[in-house]
Amino acid sequence: MNLLSLPHNSKNESVMSIKKQFIKSKPVCKVTFTVDAKDANTASVVGDFNNWNVAEGELSKLKNGTFKGVFDLNKDAMYEFKYVVDGVYINDSEADYFIWNEFANAENGVLEL
Repeated sequence: MNLLSLPHNSKNESVMSIKKQFIKSKPVCKVTFTVDAKDANTASVVGDFNNWNVAEGELSKLKNGTFKGVFDLNKDAMYEFKYVVDGVYINDSEADYFIWNEFANAENGVLEL
C-alpha cells in the first residue's frame, strides 16, 4: 500500500486524529488514535509507550473503515510515535510537534501529555 491510497482531507493530508482525555483521579491520559484508511488491512500506532511494538499498538477496524484504539499513557511525559498502515510508517499531522530520530533516520511525531 502506498501513501496515496490513504484518504486525504482538503489540505491533502492523511485523515488522522488524536484525542487526549486527562483523568483527574489517575496519573494517566486516555489517548484515542484514529486513522481513516478504508482500503487498509491493518493499522497500528507504535512509539516509546509500547516499545515500537506493532502488535501492542494494533488498532481496531470499525465498520466505516476507520481504525481506532484507546491507550492509557502516563501524564507529564512525551512520546515519539508513528502509525504503521499495512507496513508503511506514517506520521500524524496532528502530532504536537516533530523531532528527528537518528535511529530511524526520519522525523517522528511527538505526543506531549
